[in-house]
Amino acid sequence: MDKLKLYIGLFIAIVLGIAGFIIWKWGFWMLIRIILSLGFLGLTLMLGFFLALTIYAESWKYALMLLPFTALSAYGTYLSITWQKLKIVGGIIAFFIVAVAFGIWYISEPDLSLADRFRSAEKLEKMGRYKQAARKYEKAGNYKKAAEMYLKLGWLESAAWAYEKAGEYAKAAELYEQLYEKEKDTYYLKEAHEYWKKAGDMERAAKALERYAEEEPWFWEDVAKLYEELGNEEKARESWQKALEYYKKEAEEEGVFWEDVGNIARKLGMEDLAREAYQKFLEYCLKEAEEDPMWWKHVAEAYEYLGDKEKAEEARKKYEEYRQRIIKANEETSHFPGEEKENKE
Repeated sequence: MDKLKLYIGLFIAIVLGIAGFIIWKWGFWMLIRIILSLGFLGLTLMLGFFLALTIYAESWKYALMLLPFTALSAYGTYLSITWQKLKIVGGIIAFFIVAVAFGIWYISEPDLSLADRFRSAEKLEKMGRYKQAARKYEKAGNYKKAAEMYLKLGWLESAAWAYEKAGEYAKAAELYEQLYEKEKDTYYLKEAHEYWKKAGDMERAAKALERYAEEEPWFWEDVAKLYEELGNEEKARESWQKALEYYKKEAEEEGVFWEDVGNIARKLGMEDLAREAYQKFLEYCLKEAEEDPMWWKHVAEAYEYLGDKEKAEEARKKYEEYRQRIIKANEETSHFPGEEKENKE
């Protein structure tokens, strides 16, 4: 960073030195003449490059747009170098400044025509130009009206976004549910769930998440917990049962999920299944611990589930021994060369 600052400072010093020398040798207006000449030359070369590119691409519309700007810049270059007709040079500079300002203003609202930019959102709405009216309402911060315009266009996702910005979370959630019915994309159900929660309607949030879990079953556990919060024991138990079925299938492929099977089975009062699942979880953890001692922590948990406190304690000690070895190894490798010698001294 210091080198970069040095280089920047050196560059500025060289530029100022050259400028000072030009003023000393030929006067202030020679410096202005050189700056204008180089500026117009650079602009002309840039515009000429893009003009050639559009002609090569046979994009005649943009070529015709660039042609007068390129010609005007080239003329400005000639006048600056020959230092004549300085009023025209000033006019060309003013023209380019206005053109740049207009371009920035135009790009700021690319969806609006030149005439629409001078019309109010209400006028555009009465004219049936709902897309343009929505953009105007958005810019004014009136997201509720923008959402209404998007609804008239049938743009449900844009309307949902606008309702979200307006704080109308329930309406946004309803639109996401409609989008799911239309597109059959579960993403919209997840969004509906989130916005029902923001709206404070936890019952609708639970129903949306339940529909989501029907296609993405790893969310049944979340559905069950949400119904528990709502005090709906029947729906909670039904969801826990579906979560259990999902984890049982997963556990057959990846043994670590036997812990989830055991936890849910115990929650449902299925003690025989819970014990069987915990036993399988223990077997899986013991096998993993042979390769990675970190798994002794989970072995201890499995023994705890099975009620064998003595073996749980033994496993916990093995995990603690492993953890201490790791801590010691990290401390040894963190010492810099010569540090141990300094400590002894």
